[in-house]
Amino acid sequence: MDEITVGIVAVIILMGLFLTGLELAFAMALMGVAGYAYVVGPGQALAMLANDFYDSLESYGLTVVPLFVLMGQIAFNAGIAKRLYDSAHKFLGHIPGGLAMATVAGATVFKALCGSIVATSATFASVAVPEMDRYNYSKKLSTGIVATVGTLGVLIPPSVTLILLGLITQQSIGKLFMAGLIPGLMISFFFALVIFGWARINPAIGPKSEKYSWPVRVRTLPEVMWPLVIFLIIIGGLMNGFFTPTEAGSIGTFAVLVLCLVKRDIGFRGICQSIREALRTSCMVLVIVASSTVLGHFIAVTNIPNEVAAWVINLPLNRHLIMSLIFIIYLIGGSFIDDLAFMILATPIFYPAIVGMGYDPIWACIMIALTVCVGSVIPPVAMCVFVVKNITKVPMNIIYQGVYPFLISLILCVILLFIFPELTLYLPGVFMK
Repeated sequence: MDEITVGIVAVIILMGLFLTGLELAFAMALMGVAGYAYVVGPGQALAMLANDFYDSLESYGLTVVPLFVLMGQIAFNAGIAKRLYDSAHKFLGHIPGGLAMATVAGATVFKALCGSIVATSATFASVAVPEMDRYNYSKKLSTGIVATVGTLGVLIPPSVTLILLGLITQQSIGKLFMAGLIPGLMISFFFALVIFGWARINPAIGPKSEKYSWPVRVRTLPEVMWPLVIFLIIIGGLMNGFFTPTEAGSIGTFAVLVLCLVKRDIGFRGICQSIREALRTSCMVLVIVASSTVLGHFIAVTNIPNEVAAWVINLPLNRHLIMSLIFIIYLIGGSFIDDLAFMILATPIFYPAIVGMGYDPIWACIMIALTVCVGSVIPPVAMCVFVVKNITKVPMNIIYQGVYPFLISLILCVILLFIFPELTLYLPGVFMK
């Protein structure tokens, strides 16, 4: 077999390994080494495995991963999300669908500290759904919005997905953080519009809660302001070049830890738990990065990326249509295996083609991240929906009925970014030239 055929067969086998439940990192490393050994030689394959793992894990740039993950875990275990939701509830609860809007507002601010999709959905499934149940909210609305707000973590920094994309495509993580901010806030706004419109059409789906006085509301503002201050320090420092993403992660983590200790929101046991969880998640991400590097070198020697790029560029179709087809491939692939896994597998293949068609690399990464947003809540592999189901015990079909209206927001955001790429590129262009 020629190299391209070997690469295609290896990718098919790899997707089969994903379906067996084998760990993502092990499957990628196994196929990368086996394919490289077949094409180049066994000795070279083992040397490549050792070099790629060493080079990946000793990289200073990768220290950004455990730092931002630890920051999110400290915020999670300190109960910051619950207080953010409580503050948003007091400001928005008296509006039709207000508690669901409060979920969006609380999750948006919480995402400024936590980059995990699943952690956000799990947190607000525990915090927001019981409160919405108390006011007789429809299960479709309460579970649907809780499952969907987790997608904000893909775009609003610090995002683990954007960090991985930056490492895979060799793009600036700081620029990706800037580029994801406006689309992430747009999606939050669209979520709130969907809730408001849904509640106006059918008031029974999201009844009003009691209206709190302004003094009561104002007393909750410090719970919102401190996380926002930390977020603005991180983003402001990146925008102005005061520190790198890694330094931003260390400053943010230290600031969150000090805030939680001063407010006595977390004790020694909570800190230890945060470190354990951050270590577990970080090790998983770092091994995935190293394994994807091994797989990437095998894919490179098969020349598949160059062939795919040349084929795509020469298709007699409008480049926007070709780009749409690539996104559909991402969604279909992510429907059978984990979306993050398919993103890591497909991006080295399709990214050169996207850039070759003249699209901006930063814009391309944000659009790929948006496909992860959509894929995390559509069947059959929808991690956020699974998490909400396990916590709330609400049937999957009910949760999906609540999720579908919010997919409109994600699709609208994709369309707007297609038409107005400046929405993505404005902040990186202004602050990180």
